[in-house]
Amino acid sequence: MTARAVVLLSGGADSATAMAVARGGGLAVCALSFRYGQRNAAAEIDAAARVADSLGAVRHLVAGIGAAEVFGGSALTDPSVSMPAGPAGAVDATYVPARNTVFLSLALAWAETIGAGEIFIGVTGADQAAYPDCRPGYLAAFEQMAALATSAGVSGNAPRVRAPLIGMGKAEAIRLGLSLGVDYSVTFSCYNPAAGPCGACGACVLRAGAFAEIGIPDPALAGEARR
Repeated sequence: MTARAVVLLSGGADSATAMAVARGGGLAVCALSFRYGQRNAAAEIDAAARVADSLGAVRHLVAGIGAAEVFGGSALTDPSVSMPAGPAGAVDATYVPARNTVFLSLALAWAETIGAGEIFIGVTGADQAAYPDCRPGYLAAFEQMAALATSAGVSGNAPRVRAPLIGMGKAEAIRLGLSLGVDYSVTFSCYNPAAGPCGACGACVLRAGAFAEIGIPDPALAGEARR
């Protein structure tokens, strides 16, 4: 039986690339997305479904986290907090308190339930300054916790946390994804969408810079123009 992996899938470029890495490693991918009160929920979940389909996920689970107030104080979840323009150099308004800890915990639970040996998260080197829960030390600590806190861990088989893009910039990660056949036209990275990508938030600016560095148009923007 093909080994399974749980992939945290937001529908953005990075999570799509991480999913492609998992698939490229011969793993059967079970994608996990969340509704947690984020302002871009509809666009994010739609994109995650497209990515899961395009990359051949064997399952795609969308989990709702009911207490959106828990994730308060963030520009991603609270409309009263202004969305900052451009990427941040330090922890800023788009940081969501403990979000990756909650997401990884639910991924760990599902991985143990379905017998998946690996959990993939699409954090990159560019995320580490602004988001403490995207840093290597945090991910190593979470993996250590998983080994202590799960039935699988007691028997020495706790799921491993994989962050294949953690040493890469956005452009390098997209180059990797292109080599693995990722269709970036189905992805969506904007934090603050209206009719389409806002073009001004940190996610949009970093994505635009990555495609400019590679020297190709962003295929998702081409798709928006066609629509």
